[in-house]
Amino acid sequence: MPFAVAAVHLERNATDGDVEVVFEVKGGDDGLTSLTILGPDGRTVAAFTAPDTATMGMRQFRFESPEPTDGERMRAAYPEGAYAFAGVAAGGDRYAGTATLSHRLPPTATVLSPVDEAEDVAIAGLVITWTPAADVMAYVVTVEQPELDFSLSVRLPGSAAAFVVPDGVLQPGREYQLALGTVTAEGNASFVETMFVTTGKERE
Repeated sequence: MPFAVAAVHLERNATDGDVEVVFEVKGGDDGLTSLTILGPDGRTVAAFTAPDTATMGMRQFRFESPEPTDGERMRAAYPEGAYAFAGVAAGGDRYAGTATLSHRLPPTATVLSPVDEAEDVAIAGLVITWTPAADVMAYVVTVEQPELDFSLSVRLPGSAAAFVVPDGVLQPGREYQLALGTVTAEGNASFVETMFVTTGKERE
């Protein structure tokens, strides 16, 4: 049976200068009691086994590699090509699938507003804008505030150049992290990170 999801892609943080490989796997209704991912060279890059089938296995996985700043090392560890996924569900069903990893990373976009380290940013009517990037399938915009356990993430088409933050989700006098990602057709992504501080009081 095919996996509901079997994918592999690269994620680069252009601000920090690091890159990682991400594997995403999702089975069917039953949990998987075993999962193996083989690289194009036949090496096992990930393996999972549920020691007791009474646990019902695990249905969904996301494996993330370390994030070295040495891109050549990452590309050597995870070469381009087809990765083979195989799994067995708690009910006995067997799953198989393949996904192709490309090393092509998209160019980054530049956040225009709010500018990095902007202060006194209004919590209502905030529009995040950026310069378009070439050959991009999609953009991912993420706004986070760890102290509030707040995270807002949206995926937009490659034709987009702005995102209106819904009113009521930002709080006054807080520092927020903003990440803007460009995504290729293969699923690889390049992110830039900025921050801004909201105004200390709401607009009247």
